[in-house]
Amino acid sequence: MNAKNTMNTQHTRHIKRAALATGVGAVLVAGVLVFVPDRGDGPPAPGPEARARAAVGAGAPAALPDVAALIRDREAWLRKNPKDAESWAVLGAAYVERGGLRADTAYYPKAERALRRSLDVTPGERRNPAASAGLATLANARHDYAAARKWGEAVRKADPARWATYPVLIEAYNGLGDYVAAGKALDKLRSLHSGTRVLSVSSLVYRDRGWREDAAAKADEALMKAGTPVEKAAALHALGGLAWERGEPKDALRHYDAALKAAPDHHQSLAGRARVLVALNRTDEASHDYQSAIAERPLPEYALELGELYQSMGLDGDARSQYELLRDRTTRAAADGVNEELLLARFETDHGSPKAAVDRLESQWRRGHRSMQVSDALAWALYRAGDAGKALPYAKRATDQGMRSALYSYHRGEIERSLGMDGPARRHLEEALRTNPRFSPLLAPKAREALETLGELPGGGPKDMYGDGESTPLTPSPTAPSRSTAPSATYSASPAPSVAPSVPSVPSASPARSEPVSTPSAARN
Repeated sequence: MNAKNTMNTQHTRHIKRAALATGVGAVLVAGVLVFVPDRGDGPPAPGPEARARAAVGAGAPAALPDVAALIRDREAWLRKNPKDAESWAVLGAAYVERGGLRADTAYYPKAERALRRSLDVTPGERRNPAASAGLATLANARHDYAAARKWGEAVRKADPARWATYPVLIEAYNGLGDYVAAGKALDKLRSLHSGTRVLSVSSLVYRDRGWREDAAAKADEALMKAGTPVEKAAALHALGGLAWERGEPKDALRHYDAALKAAPDHHQSLAGRARVLVALNRTDEASHDYQSAIAERPLPEYALELGELYQSMGLDGDARSQYELLRDRTTRAAADGVNEELLLARFETDHGSPKAAVDRLESQWRRGHRSMQVSDALAWALYRAGDAGKALPYAKRATDQGMRSALYSYHRGEIERSLGMDGPARRHLEEALRTNPRFSPLLAPKAREALETLGELPGGGPKDMYGDGESTPLTPSPTAPSRSTAPSATYSASPAPSVAPSVPSVPSASPARSEPVSTPSAARN
């Protein structure tokens, strides 16, 4: 009997090992990865394909080698099983992730083909939510936020309890400037799920609303709960960005260094580190880090930042080389369906044709892309093109929605200064330098020069603060969000300021916050 049991046990172990040796592919098709341990000391750690699939399925950061392993696994499986809709959806999502990790937009057309192939095999958001959600994620990666909203809302309608849909929708709503919808989506997400992904999304939403301490608290919590080096690096990168925006470069550097220690190829943190080193006057190190980031991930925004660093150092030839790289990368991205109009407009405004930048941004506005980023960029482009009066409502919209940005404050201050609004101009220029004294190697010195030109605040009371002889501002700004209570993610919109008829109207999205729903209280800075 004992001999028979021993033979059965050995036979069972042989079968288990053989099943594992065939690869995770066949098991992944069912959507569940099951490991049967050889001994009684618990299951082995998931393999790279399983790690990548779990991360990609939740919209969480994944390691590049794991994503590459998942792609190889699914490609091999689909060559033999081309009717597997789920695997086509997994492959498409993995292509999107790899394109982002490698800064290689050539993966996006491949992703779209795989995801649409999945829907051809099994159509419908209810029967195949993964493929539709994958198309929403792809649209976000291409900065086509209207398409991302369409796909994401279709999946949400088919399955409102599918929590992984909500981070995708929040990104789309933010890209469109619909912060009310983003807040509601976050409330729903938090009611359905918890974990590092939800914490990371919460941190980003709170940052956009100007709740820095709450954003940092959520990023800290995400760091504590991070289960992989990549998740840890992402949380540290978020903390570094918040410190940078507060004007605390040494703290930011500490976070970026820790992120790179956790994940040495985390190019976002390498570029963040370079940005901080510029502020610390360590320009040689900053240049080296930018070059390393661009060598690994040739993102056009990195080329723009490095070009502006070179320009601030008087290295105009090197700056032009980076600007040429920017043009080349955005041209390639456009061929792969990526909308880089915002970045190109930012470049044209300061280094090319402001009028061309206005045309690009007004086109984006008509498409519904009305985020704080687009509002600020359009304001600055109009100002640089010589129309400060038309620029001002857009600048107000960018600064009055919550996020504390030194760049946005500087832009608004310069626009107001050109309109003779010395009091508001002084206030916003001071705010820019108080928020982050080294926010730009090119523009921070100009902010200080502009303040010196304005001189000290004159005496005489409130009328002098606004520069118009009145005791009220020239154009009332919508009420900024109160920071005296804990944040809820749900907001309501305020009335819109009027704009010149030739430009689409600029609705204000300045929120009047509702009562707290479930977010813990924190003091505001």
